[in-house]
Amino acid sequence: MAAAVAPPLCTWLVAACLSAACGDGEKENERRHRGGGVGGFFGSRRRLGSGRRGVGRSGMAMSVALHPERTAVENKKPDMKQRRVVVTGMGVVTPLGHDPDEFYNNLLRGISGISEIEAFDCSHYPTRIAGEIKSFSTDGWVAPKLAKRMDKFMQYLITAGKKALENAGITEEVMNELEKSRCGVLIGSAMGGMKVFSDAIEALRVSYKKMNPFCVPFATTNMGSAILAMDLGWMGPNYSISTACATSNFCILNAANHIRKGEADVMLCGGSDAPIIPIGLGGFVACRALSQRNSDPAKASRPWDVDRDGFVMGEGSGVLVLEELEHAKQRGAEIYAEFLGGSFTCDAYHMTEPHPEGKGVILCIENALADSGVTKEDINYINAHATSTQMGDLKEFEALNRCFGQNPQLRVNSTKSMTGHLLGAAGGIEAVAAIQAIRTGWVHPNLNLDNPEKTVDAGGPAEGEM
Repeated sequence: MAAAVAPPLCTWLVAACLSAACGDGEKENERRHRGGGVGGFFGSRRRLGSGRRGVGRSGMAMSVALHPERTAVENKKPDMKQRRVVVTGMGVVTPLGHDPDEFYNNLLRGISGISEIEAFDCSHYPTRIAGEIKSFSTDGWVAPKLAKRMDKFMQYLITAGKKALENAGITEEVMNELEKSRCGVLIGSAMGGMKVFSDAIEALRVSYKKMNPFCVPFATTNMGSAILAMDLGWMGPNYSISTACATSNFCILNAANHIRKGEADVMLCGGSDAPIIPIGLGGFVACRALSQRNSDPAKASRPWDVDRDGFVMGEGSGVLVLEELEHAKQRGAEIYAEFLGGSFTCDAYHMTEPHPEGKGVILCIENALADSGVTKEDINYINAHATSTQMGDLKEFEALNRCFGQNPQLRVNSTKSMTGHLLGAAGGIEAVAAIQAIRTGWVHPNLNLDNPEKTVDAGGPAEGEM
């Protein structure tokens, strides 16, 4: 689902030039961690290593080792007195687990989270599969009274947000020391509270008195961020952005900009969606966007494969804790990566089809690289948007080729081959996957690339060691 924004906003790039840890007394041109994304560029202490350019393909699951590199690349970014932004926490709710390490380990093992839908009877639909979350509890994360009334996208959002804080080491004691007016929440959703709104319409058929009195606020996309902020007492920037599958990336870049400009010290950011309900499935079936490979769900999401027949819906949430560097260092936080920059563009072409020449994608990547001070030669890993659609996959790959040319160290993969497409949450969980690649030095396999398109270089890994 592309809407009116360019697909690269859901693409994450990781740069190869990674410097030493953030510490006092470093030289300025060695202080910047490299790594990144269109929507956000990240770096850490490792360099992601070299290898043949191409999509990691699999009939069998493979993971690629990314080797450390000690040499820092000279900083190309103009000297700007701008606050530095780092990632100190990650939280996820996904079909592959609700912990960042569990989630990424399952990706490395090539486990698919796509299966038959169990939440409702969809036997009369041509598509009966999704990246559905089978087991989830709000216990300990969301107040029971609220959990009963709110939409699942909000349940996922609040749970992932609080898990990100826990992962960041923001305990109750640390929370009490935070300046709440400088802490914000910016977590978006592409679809919002579809189930709450759909239930309200059904209740209205009987009487307005049967409607959930919270159906309007709990259906709006910003209310998840608002309730989480109220729960935490955070009074800084608080809103949401809804830009289809680029939602999380817009939220992350905007959150980082609040910190860079001195408007906040800590931001929770990302996306959440829970579209696997009758109206959600029916809507995407109606526009003929979904795979119908019901007999073999794990093989249904096939980015760049000749036999792909549409994307697979997914659900969940991905949230990051972004923090100003000195603020993070003062509280002794573990720094997972550094945000270096990003960009916003639009194809200005079609609601769902990418521009034939990839103009929006290319412009966004070039602007993001320039903003980050990272060259195209520095990039060695791209977590692509690739959803398993006919046009989108190819046009994105062609645009990446035009941007990065014959970069022998470049690796490209799609997390959606195992999770399906989480719509507004896609960029959030894929940001976590990119950061985990930086932390571990391993890139997860790309499943179901059995018969690559002719224009797709599927050299991929030669071995599957982990």
